[in-house]
Amino acid sequence: MSRYPVLKSLLLMWCLCTWSAMAADNKINSVRIWPSPDNTRVVFDLDSAPQYTYFTLSKPERLVIDLADTGGKFNFAGLANESDLVKKIRYSTPKNKRSVRLVVELTKKIKPQIFSLPPTAPYSDRLVIDLRDDDSQPSRQSSQQVVSHHADEGDDRNIIVAIDAGHGGEDPGSIGSAGTYEKNITLAIAKQLAKMIDAEQGMEAFMVRRGDYYVDLNRRTELARKAGADLFVSIHADAYTTPQPRGGSVWVLSMKRANSELGHWLEKREKYSELLGGAAEVIQNTDSERYLSQALLDMSMDHSMTTSYGLSDLIIGEMKKVTRMHKKAPQAASLAVLTSPDIPSILVETGFISNPTEEKNLNWSAHREKLAKAMFNAVKRHFKRTPPDGTLWARLKQQNRTHRVSRGESLSILAQRYNVSVQNLKVANNLNSDMVRIGQVLTIPSS
Repeated sequence: MSRYPVLKSLLLMWCLCTWSAMAADNKINSVRIWPSPDNTRVVFDLDSAPQYTYFTLSKPERLVIDLADTGGKFNFAGLANESDLVKKIRYSTPKNKRSVRLVVELTKKIKPQIFSLPPTAPYSDRLVIDLRDDDSQPSRQSSQQVVSHHADEGDDRNIIVAIDAGHGGEDPGSIGSAGTYEKNITLAIAKQLAKMIDAEQGMEAFMVRRGDYYVDLNRRTELARKAGADLFVSIHADAYTTPQPRGGSVWVLSMKRANSELGHWLEKREKYSELLGGAAEVIQNTDSERYLSQALLDMSMDHSMTTSYGLSDLIIGEMKKVTRMHKKAPQAASLAVLTSPDIPSILVETGFISNPTEEKNLNWSAHREKLAKAMFNAVKRHFKRTPPDGTLWARLKQQNRTHRVSRGESLSILAQRYNVSVQNLKVANNLNSDMVRIGQVLTIPSS
């Protein structure tokens, strides 16, 4: 028997294995550095899912990453870097010819979080490095807001509204057919809403995200709590697999998620201690007193959800004057940004970015301003009706007078008599029209 067929088979197998190994080579296509006030995310875009190991070195501080089965070299020389945590990214001697070694030079000692992400439009496979600076000072804005909220000012503190622009940085959110990123739309609307709130005496906005960077979903409510927020408003733009759906909607936390979230907080003693303002520190870890903790949390969650639902109705009423509503009643869902037991929280879908007409509208500044104004009007009406204790608005409400409507009186006549505007009368009394009835008792706001 001839040996040549066997040799040919072996040669063919060797060629196939060699070709397979060559075809499996990964490659770094691009690198992005996303800095935020207390966090930096570094993203490597790759041809395929990465196989990696890493370790850290000190003096100087470095993060070293070995990417297996990766060939070619990306040029880091022109990489944009505005991070306070990353000095530079460079190559070092690899473990073998089939790998590359990356070195991220750091400005200080940081414990990194490293993970891979599968392809999601517009990105391919990615290797992500999260560097969080736990020693960083709060941003100037958040620091000021905490002080203004908690300073010893008697009953005149501002009402704090936390505004969360959905997505950001590495997470673009939904993408419209014309290439519009949801993260840009939400930030633009959030900035307009914040401007309106800051212009209103007795109110103050806290921006969870002020630029194009990503904030972890759980950290968003943490930041709002540290700012002393009385309300959390998350802004998004919806999307669907077909272009037909359109319209806005408002979402609140579902009861199922609320119940599981209560259990989650109770499991972490430091969490419900923070929630109860330190009260948990004096509550013993016994069955009977654990019930007390649960009751306090339950009451807090119940109040937040009731408030959220009532405000959602007001926002829907205002938004339908500006845009079509996809859902005409508040919707309940298990959304991560709505799980804070102590802060009333809502999520506003401003429209479907997957609908070409609504994508065009959302790119129109005047339309975004109308959406922001609708949210602002609803939030203002809500807090005029039920201002938080210790605020300027709560004190002014206590000083308000009342008037019983007589025959022949109208809002315009009463506005002239008490030297207030018709609009302020309507807001103080939660009126949707200029109509009043005989015998109706109206609150007269301070002029």
